[in-house]
Amino acid sequence: MTPDFSVFGETPSAPIALIATPGAEELAELIDKRLIKLFNDSHLGKKLQKSTFLLKTDCPRFTNGDAKGLIYETVRGKDLYFICDPGNHGVTYKMMGMDVPLTPDEHYANLKRLICACTGKPQRMTVIMPMLYGGRQHRRNARESLDCAMMLQELQSMGVNDIITFDAHDPRVQNAVPNMGFDNYFAHYQILKSMVRKYPDIKLDKNHLMVISPDEGAMTRNVFYASVLGLDLGMFYKRRDYSTIVNGRNPIVAHEYIGSSVMGMDVFVADDMIATGDSILKLAREIKEKGAQRVFLAATFSLFTEGVEKFNKAYEEGVFDGVISTNLTYRIPELKDCSWFVEADISKYISFIIAAANFNESVSTLLDPSQKIRELVAELYK
Repeated sequence: MTPDFSVFGETPSAPIALIATPGAEELAELIDKRLIKLFNDSHLGKKLQKSTFLLKTDCPRFTNGDAKGLIYETVRGKDLYFICDPGNHGVTYKMMGMDVPLTPDEHYANLKRLICACTGKPQRMTVIMPMLYGGRQHRRNARESLDCAMMLQELQSMGVNDIITFDAHDPRVQNAVPNMGFDNYFAHYQILKSMVRKYPDIKLDKNHLMVISPDEGAMTRNVFYASVLGLDLGMFYKRRDYSTIVNGRNPIVAHEYIGSSVMGMDVFVADDMIATGDSILKLAREIKEKGAQRVFLAATFSLFTEGVEKFNKAYEEGVFDGVISTNLTYRIPELKDCSWFVEADISKYISFIIAAANFNESVSTLLDPSQKIRELVAELYK
């Protein structure tokens, strides 16, 4: 999975430069530190020690809410990577004297502003957007917009060469831009590694652990975990009331379980995101009622749009034993005080992706973490 960084002794495609859009600074700084170490430990680093790859930028606001993108350093000839977090609602700006949080639309607008400020000078432009803007609005069922496809086509028209994302809600949205690079990565290995570190007594074998998909849409993700670890797989089927629409969706009537018994087993449930948490907590409660010993919930993106109170209460009631997620998007501050929350740092992984891409190396081993997971299991049972 880890690329051979001896390639740093050769000639890169262009000098690396990073730009963090407002709200993505935390992840960008972690990636920058990883890249600095990789560079300075290489042959190139012995000739020229780097202190940062991050460029100084800004997206100032006028008092009426208008904004502009500014880049204070040259981008000419650079291999430029924009890091954008459309889900960060913790960033605010002043408008008409009020504090206004940035919406996904405004995060995307800031990304376009900074791309526009480059005026076509970089050699290559890549957008690292771990959670795709409009990713859940990826297909048309009625007279409705196709936000994600429109975003991809717009970025392509602005000169973006590649999109790097994680756990896309539906990766088939890349069909909207067949001539633009679109790499969809997963944090499977990092999530499992973080879970094992937090819960060292967990046994990753079929006699002690089961994988359960929360719905049919998450089957591919959970099939991967079950297949690589050699575990039994179950699934919950969401029965919906298709005669009613609430907040644009058909409400869930019940979760129907399909699979072998969970009695006395630890259970691992993986989904792409936790938003309100109502659905996954209801599922965890049903798993516990069926006799499961421990329930571990995993999500690539931990949004917690309605706070953590219901999770704290459910944890105290023994409904679940841990939530494992990543730092790929904004986490509300309250999560830092939650003993049940386990964070997996993905910055090292992204730095490997950038380094491999910068030297035009294959990223196929980075896309498939199967071998690293097998090594993790072998390390546990050596």
